[in-house]
Parts: sequence; structure tokens; C-alpha cells
Amino acid sequence: MRHTTTLWRWLALIFVLSFGALGYLGYQIYLTAPPIPKSVVSTDGQVLFTGEQVQRGQQVWLAAGGQQQGSVWGHGAYVAPDWSADWLHREAVALKDLRAKAIARDPAALTATERGAVEGALKEEMRTNTYDAATGTVTVSPQRAQAIRQVADHYSSLFGNDQTFAKLREQYAMVENNVPAKADRQALTAFFFWSAWAAATDRPNDPGVSYTSNWPHEPLVGNTMTTSSAMWSMVSIILLLAGIAAMLWLHGASKHEEEAVPPKADPLVGVKATPSMKATRKYFFVVIGLMLLQIAMGAITAHYAVEGTSFFGLPLSEILPYVTSRTVHTQMGIFWIATAWLATGLYIAPMLGGKEPKFQKLGVDFLFYALLVIVVGSTAFGWLGSLQRAGTDFSFWIGNQGLEFTSMGRVWQYLLFVGLILWAVLLGRALWPALKTPSESRGLIAMVFLSATCIGGFYATSLTWGQNTHYSMVEYWRWWLVHLWVEGFFEVFATAVIALIFTKLGLVRASSANRAIVAETIVFLFGGILGTLHHLYWTGTPVSVIAVGAVFSALEVVPLTLIGLEALQTWKRSQGTPWLAAYKWPVLYFVAVGFWNTVGAGLLGFAINPPASLYYVQGLNMTAAHGHAALFGVYGMLGIGLLLFCLRGLYARHLHADGLLKPAYWGLNIGLAMMVFLSLLPAGIYQAYAAVTKGLWYARSAEVIHSPVMETLVWLRVPGDILFSVGAVLLAAYAVKLLRRGTSPQVAPAGDVAAVAR
Repeated sequence: MRHTTTLWRWLALIFVLSFGALGYLGYQIYLTAPPIPKSVVSTDGQVLFTGEQVQRGQQVWLAAGGQQQGSVWGHGAYVAPDWSADWLHREAVALKDLRAKAIARDPAALTATERGAVEGALKEEMRTNTYDAATGTVTVSPQRAQAIRQVADHYSSLFGNDQTFAKLREQYAMVENNVPAKADRQALTAFFFWSAWAAATDRPNDPGVSYTSNWPHEPLVGNTMTTSSAMWSMVSIILLLAGIAAMLWLHGASKHEEEAVPPKADPLVGVKATPSMKATRKYFFVVIGLMLLQIAMGAITAHYAVEGTSFFGLPLSEILPYVTSRTVHTQMGIFWIATAWLATGLYIAPMLGGKEPKFQKLGVDFLFYALLVIVVGSTAFGWLGSLQRAGTDFSFWIGNQGLEFTSMGRVWQYLLFVGLILWAVLLGRALWPALKTPSESRGLIAMVFLSATCIGGFYATSLTWGQNTHYSMVEYWRWWLVHLWVEGFFEVFATAVIALIFTKLGLVRASSANRAIVAETIVFLFGGILGTLHHLYWTGTPVSVIAVGAVFSALEVVPLTLIGLEALQTWKRSQGTPWLAAYKWPVLYFVAVGFWNTVGAGLLGFAINPPASLYYVQGLNMTAAHGHAALFGVYGMLGIGLLLFCLRGLYARHLHADGLLKPAYWGLNIGLAMMVFLSLLPAGIYQAYAAVTKGLWYARSAEVIHSPVMETLVWLRVPGDILFSVGAVLLAAYAVKLLRRGTSPQVAPAGDVAAVAR
């Protein structure tokens, strides 16, 4: 007991110190972010852009699709260019040509010395920081002003309806006249220019290092990997190896407790569902429906990488543009996985608490329909806003904010925040009797409740940015939500729930599970909280972000090395007990979580996390390979496993069509592996070679994206996608049969579950 208390104290200390450090570094990002000038002027007095245009341009880009239509500073979709890298290259080429023509009518006739002089002058002009803090102006030469205007005309035509750009728009999967108003297109070019200016201009008092630490790779302007990126990458690799060695050493040297002996009969077979537990059934069926929708949108989105605006010849983009299909695909993944976890919490809470609180069913029902309104409403309004070009205010408040994984409008975010707080309250009131009563499981139950509270509370980070917030700070807060909310507290919650499930089944001793979960949470949050910063290396942040992010993102991988082993050992223990066959598929999904945690989150995650790697591969399909393997492989498989466990208790055992679950399981896992390793990962490696040799602009160009190699790799997704989809359809067929075949177990009066649950 004293050992467990000490672990809780360490957890509290690490939690406070880590968030304190993360908050301090956020303040440093705020202080050192690339300045937004009041005006960009040429030395001959011409005003090119204003600060108001830069801020307005950020809003216009986000409303036009934002991170679902290309990317800025590497965060976003992959079919269209990274606009900051693309602008930087186009401006550099235009300025180089203008300077060359000033020397000779035919730039090709320049001597080697003249070419060297032109290239040297180009780098000097692009890297020299001419921002005057006193006046708030950035000054450029007349030649550079001319180059800027040329590039601005290119983007204004691309986002308008100039028919000479029709082919390029199709290759970028963009709709025609994406930004109808001329003034908005001018503002958009101001934002793109600013993002590229920050990427090449040296920070004050830090020569050779731009505001984005020389990202993207662009040899023309001297953007090459910084010394700090290389050094901290080496440190992260050493720490990873040392951390894994220490973890294995401690695991092997520690005294292992005697394994729990499973009971002779299923301890949960007599548990009858209370009214609120029974009310969670509809959540799980909606989960499967949302998963099928996500898969369908994923297939359409992937196909747009080949045909651009059509789906096997059908002009589908007229009613379902790429921006919408990708938004729905990414957002539905979060929705269905989170819903599965929320419903699991509501299902097990009365079982753990021992009785049903008054009006608990009413709360569960109300929350379900509230979440349904949020999912349908945010999706529908986001789609309509994209089709109608409804404008920046509509997009921000009720449409599509244009931010990856956090795309829903602000009104829907407010409603979801209230819904999550309600969920935490429902969970807490049902768990309260167990939290008050001393028991070996109380620590695990407390972890479930605390993580649920953090899930509800930390969603407030989605409300921190506004329409005029600096883009660096938008990214800082967005990753609080995406990384800490989804990959942090939800993972702690789910891990504690699984430990409680195994404890209730008699597979794990409650005392050892309690200590193990607290210890694993300490290790995970120690690396995970500050590991958030590895997403922010190149988003206008100081070098300290690279150092801290590299170190702690390496440590974040360490605990993943043992998860697969632990899950496999649990499965082996379960095979010797006949009654555990009823839980075979939920447990096997937990084993799959361990595998994908090691491969998807660990191996593929660390392949891109060190600064030296991410410098070249951010915004390429290497990230997509990690994202698919981690998001669906870890969190998706976990959600399905929890879903299947809960359905075991909500329907009589003989009603389950278990014959469908085996092909569904292997279809999902093998299909995901084929998708990642036959298509996404090879595509990412191919693009990485292009980024290293020529620059990110080239790796994301239409020339590479629509090259025979890349389009072949897109088509190689089809076998894996089909097998994956078959697995999902079989899972849905299992749910439909369950729904049709039987009814839920007889409902127990409130309070009657207590004796059985204990």
C-alpha cells in the first residue's frame, strides 16, 4: 500500500512539472513566434501586403479547406502542396531568374562565376531579416517585389476560376473558384508569403536559423538542417535505446508476483444490466455505423489522389469535394473511437460502483442524442459550408474550421465540451460508491475517474484559439487537443478500463494491476506530455522546442515496447480456461492493440519523430503511415475490443454470431497492414528521397504526386482497402445479427447488481 501511495505521489509531481514546462514553452513560443508585419513594402515605396491581409489570409485559407487542402509548415493534407514550401520555391526561382536576366538576356549564358554570384545574392536577400520592430514593416528590393507579385498572381489564379489552371487544380483535388472574392485571394497570397518569409528569414541574433529552424529543406535559399536538429536527434536515439534497456532491465530484475488463478466460472455471467447499462447499446451500434462511414470517406479521399476531382469518372467532387471527404474521414475516426470509449465507461461504471444512481439512464440517453446532434450537425454544416463557400465567419463558428482532427465549428466544440463534462459527471456519480469504499481495485477506479475528468476538462483547449490567433499558437493549442486529449488521457482511461476488465475476469490480481497502471501512467505521461512538442518543431517555435520535443518523444516510445508482450501473456493465460472462450475476440483485439502500439505508434512513430528525420518527412506519406497504424491500429482496435466486451454483457451469450468475428478480426488487421506497408510507407519513402535530394516543394509537387510510381502505390492500396472493408462489413453484420436475434438480458432493479459485481 505504501508503494502504491508513493507511485501516486510521483504521478502527481510529474503531472504538475510536465504541464508547467509545457506551459512555459508555450509562453516562449508566443514571445518568439514569427512577427506579423504591419506592412510589406519595397524600397521604392510600393506596399505589397498589410498585416490585416496576412491575418485575413489565414482565415480565408482555413475557410477554403485549410489543413484539409494542402498544408502550411507541414501540417495538413498531402495531395495539394505545402503552400509555404511551394511559395518559397516559386519566389526563389522567380527572383533568381530576374537577377540572372539583369546580368544577361539569356540566363543560360551565365558563367559559373556569374551563376554563383546570383545564387549567393539570392540567399543573402531571402535570409536577411528586414523586419523593423519599431515601424512593423518588412522591406524587400524592387526585384523581389516583382517576384512576389508573380507568385501572388499564380495563387490568385489557382484559387480562382482561371481555366489555364484547370489541370493543376484537378491534380491538387481542388474545386474551381475555391476563393471567389478577389480581395480574399489577395489576402490568401499575403498569408502564404508570410509563412514562406518566416521559413527562410533568419531569426534576430541567430544567423543561419530561420523562424521555422530552416524548414522546409530548400537549397536555393540555404534552408538546410540545423546543427541543433542533428545533435538532438542523436541524443533522442541514445535516450531511446537507454530507456528500452532500462525498462527491460527493471522488468526482468523486479520481483514478479504469482500470476492470478482464473476462477472456475465466469464471474460476470450473472451480472444483469441496469437500465443505464442497457441504454448504452445504441452507442455501440452507432459506433459501427460511424466506422463504416469513415472507411467509405477514406476510400473516396484516397482515390482523389489519382483522379483529383472524380471517382472512377463520376464528377463526385461537385457534391463531395476532397476537402469534405477528408474532413469527414479524419473527424469520424475521432468520433467513433471516442464514442466507443465513452460508452464503455458508462457501461462499466454501475457495475464497478455496485448500484445504479437515480436518473442515470436519463442522463445516458440524453448524452447519446446530444452527441448524435453534434456529429450530424457539425458534419452537415461543414459540408454545406464548403459547397456554398459560406465564408470565414460561417466556417469558424458552425462550419469547417479547416484544422486537421479539430475541424468542427466553434459552436459544436462548445456543445461537445458540455457533453464531455456531462459524461464525466455521469461516470463519477456511478463510480462514487466504489471510490468511497476501500478495496484493492479502488486505485484503478480512481484512475478511470481522474482520466475521465481530464478528458472532459482538457477538451477546453479546443476553445483557446480565435479567428485572429497567431498560426504558431493555433498549432500549439491544437496539438494539446490532438496529442494530449486523444493520445494522452483517453489512452490512460482505456488502459485503466482494460485493467479493470481483466481484474473482474480474474486474469490479473487487483493489487498488481493497480500498481502497474499507475507506474505505466507515470512512464507514459513523463514522455507523453512534453513529447507533444515533437509536432511543433517547424511551426515558428524556438530551438528549445526541438530539444525538449526530441528528448521526451523518444521516451514516449519506451513503454510501448512491453505492451505487446503483456497483452500476449494475458491471452496465453486465458487459453487454459474454457469459459474465457466467450471473451476470445475482445481479448484478441487487445492483443492487436499491443502489436500496433509497438509497430504503428512505436516503430513507425519513432521513424519520423527525431528532428533529423522529421525535417525531411514532415507532410509526407511517412506521417500518414504512422497515423493510420497508430490511430486505427491502436485506438480503433481498442475501441472495437471494448465494444465487443460490452456487447457480451448486454446480450445473452448464445445470440452472438462469433463465426463472423474471426474473419472480421483478420480482415481488419491484415487489411490495415497491407494498406500501410504496401502503399503508404513505400509512398512516404519515395517522397522522402525526393525531399532530401531536391526539397519538400518537389516531394509535394504534382510532378511527384501524380508520377507513375506514386499513382501505382495509390492503386496498391486497393487490395488492402478491400480486405479491410470486408472486415468492417463483417463486424457490422455481427452487430446487425445481434440486434435482430435477441433482446438484452433482463434488466435488474437499481442496486441489485452490487452483490454480483463484487
